[in-house]
Amino acid sequence: MIMQKILAINSGSSSFKFKLFEIPSEEVITSGIAERVGIDGSFFEIKYQGQKQHFDVAIPDQEAAVNLLLHHLTEMKIVADLAEIKGVGHRIVAGGEDFKESTIIDETNLQKIYDLAQYAPLHNPAEARGIEAFMKMLPGVPQVGVFDTSFHTSMPMINYLYSLPYEYYEKYGARKYGAHGTSVRYVAHRAAELMGRDISELKLIVCHLGSGASVTAVQGGKSLDTSMGFTPLAGVTMGTRTGDIDASLIPFLMKKLNLSSAQELIDIFNNKSGLLGISGVSPDMRDVEATFDQPRSRLAHDIFINRIVRYIGQYVFEMGGLDGLIFTAGIGEHSIDIRDHIVRGLDFYGARMDWDANIASGERFINTPESTVKLLVVPTDEELMIVRDVIALTK
Repeated sequence: MIMQKILAINSGSSSFKFKLFEIPSEEVITSGIAERVGIDGSFFEIKYQGQKQHFDVAIPDQEAAVNLLLHHLTEMKIVADLAEIKGVGHRIVAGGEDFKESTIIDETNLQKIYDLAQYAPLHNPAEARGIEAFMKMLPGVPQVGVFDTSFHTSMPMINYLYSLPYEYYEKYGARKYGAHGTSVRYVAHRAAELMGRDISELKLIVCHLGSGASVTAVQGGKSLDTSMGFTPLAGVTMGTRTGDIDASLIPFLMKKLNLSSAQELIDIFNNKSGLLGISGVSPDMRDVEATFDQPRSRLAHDIFINRIVRYIGQYVFEMGGLDGLIFTAGIGEHSIDIRDHIVRGLDFYGARMDWDANIASGERFINTPESTVKLLVVPTDEELMIVRDVIALTK
């Protein structure tokens, strides 16, 4: 009997990550990455049966990365035949208002993904090229797009619309789209399972805290509001991103810095700000925490927490209550200190941290029995969510 397998793909501007799942067990058979795609010094890594193999090889584009992957799957006998692959799911950053849910990608939808590049210029073109390569090399195998923005299309207009002239939304799509939707969707549903509750009854807040960070209010299983905006630059302070700022800073700083284009400043907002910009040490919270003897590191840490607590408080009032607060992603899953300080901000609401649970590891509750709010750490699994969407759409 030929075992059925599904690929989950995440194509970045210069990277290509993959996981191969066996169905129906949902076991990860192999995973890896093609790094520095289109850049000198590119390499390919693949993990299989506990062993990681590294290959220094030229990878000029996404098609070359796909070729390498399919070659190694057969060469290493991970699959007996490529016919075992019954579907390929692709993480796509921007779906705009065109894609409100995961979708099978045909030529028409592929062109729409290219057209949506104005909302994610570093990501959508690379993701589209990856899909195109799979269409060419695995003809007849369904390609499914899973969009970061789709989960947030349930937001009401009062939450996603900016207070700009309305025609800017009508003509140009100027609105909040959010991000991390695939992660939030998985984590929220998993939290409901752990709580033994129907997600339709719950008011949840998901803190996806990594180098990119967002806070999302999930009410009745749907995104009610989220901190990221038109792009992932908005919201809370992040590793290298500003989070929310006054737009008037743009012309002010352009003049002070003698910049000729707004894009130069947007690059600074995206790549030189956040924890890195404030601390002057690093965009990595572990480095910031390790240098608390330096006042700016402590300040960066405190600002990071302050902005998150601010959004949580806003969403508690917006939803009219809170059943569960969930931490996920690199900082959310691993920083004992950050979780502790955030939960202290909810002390007024009756949230109580179990310290022994907080310093443990893995998927778990970290609240005391008397806490009015369930506190959870739930490792995210976007790839599994992608695979389940492929299964649902392809049967």
